[in-house]
Amino acid sequence: MSRNALSDEEDDHELEDEEGEPVHADPVDNADDDDEDDEDGDNNEYENDGFIVGDEEEEEEEEEDDEEERKNSDEERQKKKKKRRKMDEDLDEDDYLLLQDNNVKFQKRKYKRLKKAQRERESGQGGSSDDEFDRSGGAGRSAEDKIKDNLFDDVDDLPDDVGDEEELAVEEDVVGSEDEMADFIVEEDGNGHPRKGEHKKRKYRQGTDMSAIRDASEIFGDVSELLLIREKGLASSERTERRLEDEFEPTILSEKYMTGKDDEIRQVDIPERMQISEDSTGSPPVDELSIEEESNWIYSQLISLLKDPDGLHIFGGQGFSVNKDDIAKYLELHHVQKLEIPFIAMYRKEQCRSLLDSSDIIDLNIEKKPETKWHKVLWMIQDLDKKWLLLRKRKTALHGYYTKRFEEESRRVYDENRLNLNQYLFESVMKSLKVAETEREVDDVDSKFNLHFPAGEVGIDEGQYKRPKRKSQYSICSKAGLWEVANKFGYSAEQLGLALSLEKLVDELEDAKETPEEMALNFVCAMFENPQAVLKGARHMAAVEISCEPSVKKYVRGIYLDNAVVSTSPTAEGNGVIDSFHQFAGVKWLREKPLSKFEGAQWLLIQKAEEEKLLQVTFKLPENYMNRLVSDCYEHYLSVGVSKYAQLWNEQRKLILEDALHTFILPSMEKEARYLLTSRAKSRLLSEYGQALWNKVSAGPYQKKEMDISSDEEAAPRVMACCWGPGKPPNTFVMLDSSGEVLDVLYAGSLTLRSQNVNDQQRKKSDQDRVLKFMMDHQPHVVALGAVNLACTRLKDDIYEVIFQMVEEKPRDVGHGMDDLTIVYVDESLPRLYENSRISGEQLPQQSGNVKRAVALGRYLQNPLVMAATLCGPGREILSWKLHPLEGFLQVDEKYGMVEQVMVDITNQ
Repeated sequence: MSRNALSDEEDDHELEDEEGEPVHADPVDNADDDDEDDEDGDNNEYENDGFIVGDEEEEEEEEEDDEEERKNSDEERQKKKKKRRKMDEDLDEDDYLLLQDNNVKFQKRKYKRLKKAQRERESGQGGSSDDEFDRSGGAGRSAEDKIKDNLFDDVDDLPDDVGDEEELAVEEDVVGSEDEMADFIVEEDGNGHPRKGEHKKRKYRQGTDMSAIRDASEIFGDVSELLLIREKGLASSERTERRLEDEFEPTILSEKYMTGKDDEIRQVDIPERMQISEDSTGSPPVDELSIEEESNWIYSQLISLLKDPDGLHIFGGQGFSVNKDDIAKYLELHHVQKLEIPFIAMYRKEQCRSLLDSSDIIDLNIEKKPETKWHKVLWMIQDLDKKWLLLRKRKTALHGYYTKRFEEESRRVYDENRLNLNQYLFESVMKSLKVAETEREVDDVDSKFNLHFPAGEVGIDEGQYKRPKRKSQYSICSKAGLWEVANKFGYSAEQLGLALSLEKLVDELEDAKETPEEMALNFVCAMFENPQAVLKGARHMAAVEISCEPSVKKYVRGIYLDNAVVSTSPTAEGNGVIDSFHQFAGVKWLREKPLSKFEGAQWLLIQKAEEEKLLQVTFKLPENYMNRLVSDCYEHYLSVGVSKYAQLWNEQRKLILEDALHTFILPSMEKEARYLLTSRAKSRLLSEYGQALWNKVSAGPYQKKEMDISSDEEAAPRVMACCWGPGKPPNTFVMLDSSGEVLDVLYAGSLTLRSQNVNDQQRKKSDQDRVLKFMMDHQPHVVALGAVNLACTRLKDDIYEVIFQMVEEKPRDVGHGMDDLTIVYVDESLPRLYENSRISGEQLPQQSGNVKRAVALGRYLQNPLVMAATLCGPGREILSWKLHPLEGFLQVDEKYGMVEQVMVDITNQ
């Protein structure tokens, strides 16, 4: 049986079934169509020489074999069909043109669609294939569907001169590839014959099947609504945020400012630093009364700082004064108008003149060259403003807690005398809390409240776990009822404090009618078995109450902090370790140095030496001040009576005062003195650290000599940066343009050789020539040389030698900008930080460490502020820049706060 020869592409997409029926064509039920195909394809036939098995032989083998053999024959038949496809030769258009040029007779094969269109046009039976299709497998179709098929099939009736055969082959390939697995499951009609033509024919038709669209709409509903819902879902911000959180680590989102908190900051029209500050301090009050109250508090704090030597250093020396009205005006600009310090200092300076430096005030009237200024006073007022807001927030929270705790305690107590005492103590605490102006005073109030109203077990339900707590001696005595004995000693702690502070005169004490022991007999119990034990417990309660009284502590604090002295002496270990060259040599021996005389970071050294157990530090109140303090307490606490009973009670009162002063108050004052010295030293050290940073970053960019500003040349110079190398790595030269971008890199490891060896001299000469060519090509304005060791001086001489050679040998090639080419030493401390930072790996991923350092050298010379700001990112590499020998005593957050302050101030100028 003869068959049409098909190309590989055609066979791949027009596989025939077992009966010889094309997959995409109409079923072949009669021999007329085969005859027509044979007539059209006479020239494309091949002879059946027995090499390829025909279909008739295959059908005979299928009738003789059983079902199992029939399956095997199907597999063999598919393999043979593949072999037959390989045997078919398919020539492309270039091959045909080549044959035509050689006068070889040939005839191009026509694809089945072209042959079918030609055949139907000649016969005039364009709808015969559809009729045959309806007879074979499309029974029951409506007339409307037949008309649609005729309309769509007309698209396939192509004329002979349509396009190129390759375009049709590509089209068939695209269509056929979509349906490679379409005949994987073969459906059968009622007679058991495979029915694949209907599916294939619908697949190849162009256009839209309206019945399929109707079916889809019945199943899925309105597609436009589904598309609209999907668009809304993709546009929703919640879905976008959730996807970001799922795809990236939280640290990455935080570094790239893509968290939900960052979105909230962007939406609010307030500076970001203010929003972050208000998260901890709360919203500041904007009414006039609150601003006036805060300005009075800030003014009093500034006045106290002006009296301190370290404060004068911060303010810039003598002769500085502050106007309280200007402070109030600054608070209004900052809180109400939400203006930051750089803006106020630049554009609102006339509204707060006294808060600026004297030079700033002069600049308002005298026109001169502007200079960068660090507005320390404004930044200090901002820090005090934050402290005030935190203090106000804490007082508000404590007020609510005290009220709630007092109500809970009142419901538990049924003794009328105790209720009255609690009411009196609560009112006293609330009054002290209202007038407290510092954190220390608030701490005093809090300690007094916790003494009289300890956190008990109120609100704990039965069955819940109870946290174990330590019972103090005071609480044990109080529960034993000794608080009544403590009240009989005379003045209360609050009365003593009012008398010492001269706020209120108290009445004289009445002499008791019995001795302390006789009175104590009425309170003897199992825990306190005799009057002496009762009196001892009562004296302890009275001493603790005096030590927790805010007014008493305020009075003692004023005397102690103004007059206490510090002495140091080396320990046995420190005496051998600390020599004349040791870091602690200056503080090895101190004798009675007043607290007010400590300057700078000296106390930090003493503190560190004490932690290392090299020094022994003692605090002491001089004897004359101690005697004065004790006499004042005796005067206001003892009775003036001369009777026997009065003398016995005064002995008890003296024991109470001695216990209160030496056991409780003075040790707590020593702790406060240590804290005060530490805070002062850190404040001074932080100021010096900020000044060192200001001096570094406020230096202007390197200016070219006699630079013409009006010219079209770039303002920043072109820099050739050089880093010395010991050989591995070698000396590195990097050329930067005016914007700091890398233009070229050169390694010259033999430039600094001093050997007289011939080979070494040749290598040195070669490196000199390469450096000369490097400089001639790029014409730098300045050479930045990293100052790292003494070898850099020899490298500088070698570079100058190259420059002189260039000027002498090629003067015409030297540009105008290189007339006075100079070499500038640059500190390598910051470039080394950049070399090892993460930002350098992102900016220069493929470069070596020496190249990164050289790039930082050149950029630092071009603009120090920009180079420093590069290291102020999320990694905070700027904090590793050593600016002060004692900066190790500062915390990381303290240093970064100062860095941010300096960078914000200088950047906005």
